[in-house]
Amino acid sequence: MGIERHQAEAERILRAAGILPVITVDSVDQGRRIADALLAGGLRTLELTLRTPAALEALAALKKDLPGIAVGAGTVLDEAQARRAIDAGADFLVTPGTPPALADALAAAPLPVVPGAATPTELMALMARGFRACKLFPASAVGGIAMARALAGPLAGLVLCPTGGIGEHDAASYLAQPNVACIGGSWMVAREWIEAGDWARVTASAANAAALVRAARP
Repeated sequence: MGIERHQAEAERILRAAGILPVITVDSVDQGRRIADALLAGGLRTLELTLRTPAALEALAALKKDLPGIAVGAGTVLDEAQARRAIDAGADFLVTPGTPPALADALAAAPLPVVPGAATPTELMALMARGFRACKLFPASAVGGIAMARALAGPLAGLVLCPTGGIGEHDAASYLAQPNVACIGGSWMVAREWIEAGDWARVTASAANAAALVRAARP
């Protein structure tokens, strides 16, 4: 499967998700509990960031124990991390930015990827390599909804997953943009809820997020 088919699959994953919870875990058990709570709320795809020592082990455990969930490895910073995430069973990869060496590795990766960018120039460079589904990060800091809307004309054919600074209050506005396939956010996995083990609040917030997606894309 070449980059064109992998990018088509990346877009399908993003559009099916609508809202992509971005989670950071301190242990395998915590990751499982978060995933269970998100699933109970109706969110079946998540991005697990590789920011903690437990991340890769948690990713592998989720893929083993919860086959009904799609798990993306996020905050992938280099080729070595990408390889480890693939070996752990990631369904897709997400990067916060994409320098040339990482772009080369992602183009050759054996699974869907969502490379990150913050500017039109960076997005154009990714499109020149064959990428069509990209993460706009940090979305709110680089113009938010206005930025996504402005990119639609000159970069036709590109679909975005804006992430960074997005919350429940503006999620629907992003989802209304035709070139936004998905948005990433962590409001439904608030750190204080996780630390308190308040899984019911995570599930309730996930259910609200799922409802936003259904309303935006009936």
